[in-house]
Amino acid sequence: MPNAGLFISPETTHAILSPMLIGAGMLMIMDASINVAMEPFRALVGDMLPEKQHTIGFSIQTFLIGIGAVVGSWLPSIMTKIGFSNTAVPGEVADNVKFAFYTGAAILFLSVMWTIFKTKEYSPAELAEFSGKEAEDKCEVKKKNGLVEIAHDFMNMPKVMWQLGICQFFAWFALFSMWVYITPALAEHVYGVTDPSSLEYAQAGDKVGELFGIYNLVAMLFALLLIPIAARLGRKMTHAVCLILGGLGLMSLYFFTDTNMMILSMIGIGIAWASILAMPYAILSNCLPPEKMGTYMGLFNFFITFPQITNGLIHGWIVRNFYGGHAMYALLTGGIFLLFAALSVVFIKEKIKTAQTS
Repeated sequence: MPNAGLFISPETTHAILSPMLIGAGMLMIMDASINVAMEPFRALVGDMLPEKQHTIGFSIQTFLIGIGAVVGSWLPSIMTKIGFSNTAVPGEVADNVKFAFYTGAAILFLSVMWTIFKTKEYSPAELAEFSGKEAEDKCEVKKKNGLVEIAHDFMNMPKVMWQLGICQFFAWFALFSMWVYITPALAEHVYGVTDPSSLEYAQAGDKVGELFGIYNLVAMLFALLLIPIAARLGRKMTHAVCLILGGLGLMSLYFFTDTNMMILSMIGIGIAWASILAMPYAILSNCLPPEKMGTYMGLFNFFITFPQITNGLIHGWIVRNFYGGHAMYALLTGGIFLLFAALSVVFIKEKIKTAQTS
């Protein structure tokens, strides 16, 4: 990603295959690959644990995700403090960002390899035995066209997936707004600059990394509290309250010009982030047939990517034409969408026994 310009000659930077297009293609491949890697790991939690431990399993997974997110968020600032430059000439990527990407790539590869080689997976026959059904019924495999089977499964999703999908749309639309617009929003709102090549803009970028580290740290720690909270309030109520706190946190950025006060905003966002990574999967895993756990967990990723694609297609136009180019209003929109996500939780019909075993 940081070296996209190396794949095209300077004379053709305005051609169809520009460095920007190559960078966007790399981002698409990277994002797709990470999602493809993540969903089977989520399915493993559903497969390897009994229903009453699903909340614990997904909360612990969120805790571990939080550790990586904290390190990743702070990497550019860490690189700056150990001597790498955080500024670059127009068209180049700062060294602190480059080496943060290199470090992240190495950690991603090693952690995925560790999981692949160190995790024992139950066989379909064992899963059938644990579920109390006849193994031969659960293990029967019919050879079908893969795309046809996926399309069939998508059209016949459990109703709870569509209900969760509405909540996911609002939540991930909000998150994408924050990830894309928070740096230009803070640069203008706090530092008074809009020039991406300025030193103040680079400082805003470093500050965003620190704030992201804080919300991921909050998410990492709060993930452990989700277990007793969900046991007391239920998964739906827990998720709704967390989303409300996240929405208020994201909207509050508009009212702060002191980045130290924005730590309060990050606490709310971190609480919502912890719940977004755990509660929908804990609710969903109890409603899926074991033999389709991996398939439906993968298809559930549609409700993560679709809102981000939608945001990417329309939100930039809205910011330019309705918000006067002021990115801070995109964060306000994101906060409102998190409140919509909390409201949509009401319409999720959870399995009755989930409330008894949470």
